[in-house]
Amino acid sequence: MTTNQHWMQRDLDSLWHPCTQMKDHEWLPVIPIRHGKGLWLEDFEGQRYLDAVSSWWVNIFGHANETINARLKAQLDSLEHVILSGFTHAPVIELSERLGRIAPAGLGHCFYADNGSSATEVAMKMSFHYWQNKGQPDKQTFVSLQNGYHGETLGALSVSHVGLYRDTYKPLLLEVEAIPSPDCYGLPEDQWEAHSRAMFEHMEAKLARNHDNIAAVIIEPLVQCAGGMRMYHPIYLRLLREACDRYNVHVIFDEIAVGFGRTGTLFACEQADVSPDYLCLSKALTGGYLPLSVVMTTDDIYKAFYDDYATMKAFLHSHSYTGNPLACAAALATLDIFERDDVIERNKALSAHMRLRSRELLDHPHVGDVRQHGMIVAIEMVRDKETLEPFPFEERRGLKVYQHALSRGALLRPLGNVIYWMPPYIIEKHDIDFLAEVTREGLEIATA
Repeated sequence: MTTNQHWMQRDLDSLWHPCTQMKDHEWLPVIPIRHGKGLWLEDFEGQRYLDAVSSWWVNIFGHANETINARLKAQLDSLEHVILSGFTHAPVIELSERLGRIAPAGLGHCFYADNGSSATEVAMKMSFHYWQNKGQPDKQTFVSLQNGYHGETLGALSVSHVGLYRDTYKPLLLEVEAIPSPDCYGLPEDQWEAHSRAMFEHMEAKLARNHDNIAAVIIEPLVQCAGGMRMYHPIYLRLLREACDRYNVHVIFDEIAVGFGRTGTLFACEQADVSPDYLCLSKALTGGYLPLSVVMTTDDIYKAFYDDYATMKAFLHSHSYTGNPLACAAALATLDIFERDDVIERNKALSAHMRLRSRELLDHPHVGDVRQHGMIVAIEMVRDKETLEPFPFEERRGLKVYQHALSRGALLRPLGNVIYWMPPYIIEKHDIDFLAEVTREGLEIATA
């Protein structure tokens, strides 16, 4: 059997990894994975790792899932890809129909792209273009939240406000105002609603002042994932929907990371009983198998582009692999599993156990906050528990937890000083117990 070292060296000679300072790999080994099954990833020397972050939040039903595998194999024998301009195929039609049935009310049309950033770009361009088509050309700007994140392409990065990803590229970006976030960090849960209501006053003031020039507001419902898994109350979504209706501004919900059951409901915005004008979905859409994203939108928006060709109102955005049949087949199999296994109901018991075990970590002298929405738990390390003073980022405390977890057979990839659990939905209670044990050990090592 070829060794890990063999593949590590070949990797370092030829690859440039995402979200990585490559010099780190002079001392931090890259882990070559040979095989995946269920919760577990296995390297070339037989070491296994529990995938506690769903391979970057995408793999919700485990690696090598038999249902998704079978659907993909069948699709591969009939059609691997076809242009979606002027042509169509059964998987993309069936997927669009099914998404329309399960999505929040009013989202009747699907526009496909390849990944989450691309979905953000589609929604932004579509909103801007809509207002042009409707004779309101001044509505050109976008509003988003501080600490929000919507992707790495330039439009998506413009509406993102996590400095780590954004600051270097600021001269290239659109001017977008960042409204203070409703982030409830450090607050007991019984204060989340009042805080989220109070923080909405900043958004209300912005909309009242500038709505004639605003095309859309874009936010991540309930959880700002890349911003450190910061969370807030669903009331903010309801207040935003009501205000945008009053001021004639579009709402874009970026559920790329939080959709498909991650926050406890199939879509996070269900918890506020509201629908957006644009719903961006990706990641778990294909069960973690293939790149695919979709922007769902309303009949009203669709009709604003529906006209004779000579009017030049058509939305001429495209990607080569738009609506790829293999990716659509994986998505259909993923929806089959949701229906067959009553996943949302099962997740309630799992999230309750995640809550039980994670709350135990609050007694640690360097844990400032433990927060949760559904199948997302975040544990934030701090230097001072009383003031919530953070550890300096240069100390890379989270990386020490990551290294310890690898030595114990778990993949816990931190966000700075935030350790989080975002596991596949096939996890069992004893696996959660294992993650809690490994996390506590890692905390001791990282804060010693």
